Amino acid sequence: MSIKSDHWIRRMAEQQRMIEPFEPGQVKQNASGGRLISYGTSSYGYDVRCAAEFKIFTNINSTIVDPKNFESGNFVDFNGDVCIIPPNSFALARTVEYFRIPRKVLTICLGKSTYARCGIIVNVTPLEPEWEGHVTLEFSNTTPLPARIYANEGVAQMLFLESDEECATSYKDRAGKYMGQQGVTLPRA
Repeated sequence: MSIKSDHWIRRMAEQQRMIEPFEPGQVKQNASGGRLISYGTSSYGYDVRCAAEFKIFTNINSTIVDPKNFESGNFVDFNGDVCIIPPNSFALARTVEYFRIPRKVLTICLGKSTYARCGIIVNVTPLEPEWEGHVTLEFSNTTPLPARIYANEGVAQMLFLESDEECATSYKDRAGKYMGQQGVTLPRA
């Protein structure tokens, strides 16, 4: 397996629509010149943006979190440019970008250091070969203070690992339950 460079990422985005919308460079400022948390192609990865739709974890219903029987009432929906996650809490969001992962590629996501240095952990499970959809992002606020997440700015970096051979069974072959997801997707049993 080898990690793929910015040249490979650009080629795959252009030829196979691997990432849409795609930003070929690093964007660090908005149209009016204001600073952004960067997004776009980096040396060996792609920095994704968070869309402006969030699901913020709440305990107002005092239910138990159960991945086999998840209750959507555990989250409050929020749409906006800035999401505030309560102390020691959690929120889901999605990427602006839609991904189509090639059959010989495994994609791993890591949080950006700007958020990590603020105690905000971004968790995403690997994107398997031939998976496609908007990526559901998980944000954990590990601090005792409220934390801000900025929509339409960089939140995490995707790393692309290409194998020397194709996998025997891809996510698409297995008809994975999160295939083609759009919007923020809650757990499915």
